[in-house]
Amino acid sequence: MRRWRILAGVAVAAAAATVATVIALPASAETAAFTVTSSWSTGYQGQIEVRNNTSATINTWQVRFTLPAGTTVVNSWNATQSVSGSTYTFTPAGWNGTLAAGASTSFGFVANGTGRPVLDGSTGPTTPPATTTPPTTAPPTGTTPVAINGQLRVCGTKLCNSNGKAIQLRGMSTHGLQWFAKCYNTNSLNALANDWKADLLRISMYVQEGGYETNPAGFTSQVNNLVDQAESRGLYALVDFHTLTPGDPNYNLARAKTFFNEVSARNANKKNIIYEITNEPNGVSWAGIKSYAEQVIPVIRANDPDAVIVVGTRGWSSLGVSEGATSAEITTNPVNASNIMYAFHFYAASHLDNYRAEVQRAAASLPLFVTEFGTVTYTGGGQVDLQSTATWLDLLDRLQISYANWTYSDADESSAAFRSGTCNGSDYGSGVLSQSGTYLKSRISTPDNF
Repeated sequence: MRRWRILAGVAVAAAAATVATVIALPASAETAAFTVTSSWSTGYQGQIEVRNNTSATINTWQVRFTLPAGTTVVNSWNATQSVSGSTYTFTPAGWNGTLAAGASTSFGFVANGTGRPVLDGSTGPTTPPATTTPPTTAPPTGTTPVAINGQLRVCGTKLCNSNGKAIQLRGMSTHGLQWFAKCYNTNSLNALANDWKADLLRISMYVQEGGYETNPAGFTSQVNNLVDQAESRGLYALVDFHTLTPGDPNYNLARAKTFFNEVSARNANKKNIIYEITNEPNGVSWAGIKSYAEQVIPVIRANDPDAVIVVGTRGWSSLGVSEGATSAEITTNPVNASNIMYAFHFYAASHLDNYRAEVQRAAASLPLFVTEFGTVTYTGGGQVDLQSTATWLDLLDRLQISYANWTYSDADESSAAFRSGTCNGSDYGSGVLSQSGTYLKSRISTPDNF
């Protein structure tokens, strides 16, 4: 960690130097600490902590640094960023401008290039410590999504591959395993990987409604088998602890700890697993969801320190919109954990422009993952709304937000990808696809930008 003492005035340094100047308002009130939290061959993720070292509250702060030629900030979060040439200035995001005596806040950024901000003071620029030199990562080999991307991680607001490239995963969600297990067999999974050219299988394991609580060992085995099946085809597996009723995930806290301890211990060495720790919280405060997450995440981390974890959000994972809230409750009080993302769900015929606007706002500061969406109404049925679906997917593509569609099943509802009765046979080709399935296959099977 590198600490900067606050300097009054403006930056004074040669343009060629790697210079960091921290300017406080009021001057000399606080210090800033720069840390490289993750690095790769072509860039790194940095974090800056700003601390008020005075005995009085301050109402604003400012951090300014210059990067050398060839290094740029590609995105940042929890601060307002402006740039002039190679000099970057960061001011509060709004909610984190006031710091009480001794309090601190932090913001992060992702840099393309290896140049670091370095202390600029009376002694002049210093050299970055050797420990911040990014390691060289060998390029992956293979043609499947997992072979190309390897172990995923969160970098800033994006989902990134093992070389730090921001990527988007596109795939399908199973229906409840207690009802549609027959739909997930060799032929159907081969079709998903080879014909659909999907990147992701979301494994939806209901906890209630005849699910996990009735047979924990049996459902855990089903999930593990599907993780293996996805791995063998080079697909990422999103393990969904599908809580819905009751809406407070804390009702299932003990079950969640047991399930995720067993699944993460068994699959810790796999590169393809992602954990979704609660599906659609509803009727519960964000504080309650956050508390749940901060108790379940350490259970997974004890076994699997590297996997991405997705946290459900308020209002059926609508970032709170469906219960009259906004994503601000998350940005001002985020989950105290690293390498996590936040879930957003939508159903295209029901959730329109106000939901899309919230996603666009939230994506500027939060890493989002659309772990479930439908082409129909929130009931899972009704008319397929291709116009709204296309608008949604165009937005997700532009923002590089990963997604899984509900559902890869032959359920008797218009959201299902297959016609009713398909899973009684062995044909999972284009001829058995529903209207929704035909459209989703056409969107998913286009080439990835990996």
